[in-house]
Amino acid sequence: MGHVRVAIKLANPETRDGAVEVKEALVDTGATWTTVPRDIAKHLGLRLVGQMTVRTAAGPQTLDQSYAKIDLGQKTMVTPVLVSDTYPGVLIGVITLEGLGLAVDPTSGRLVDSELLLLISLA
Repeated sequence: MGHVRVAIKLANPETRDGAVEVKEALVDTGATWTTVPRDIAKHLGLRLVGQMTVRTAAGPQTLDQSYAKIDLGQKTMVTPVLVSDTYPGVLIGVITLEGLGLAVDPTSGRLVDSELLLLISLA
């Protein structure tokens, strides 16, 4: 399977001003977090809420944490994001993918709807 790239729109969930359209965001099922470049985070005015150390292809990095509104097709959610000074594109991680109710179909390399689960014990 090759790379899966999708068109998305990102916005600041607090203001909804100055949304950014990204024509080729990379879906990475090996990444936990969605990552945006610092210039997009600044353009959107995303509020930084902390930092997190993560393992990247370039080794461990401490990245700023924020959150953004993401639109992918007909699906919308507010998702946690990391802000990168090194990766130039938008990378969609599993937290966002699963939150949107999507999965990568390994046979077609396309995004497909997946079942959203809320499991509780009624005991």
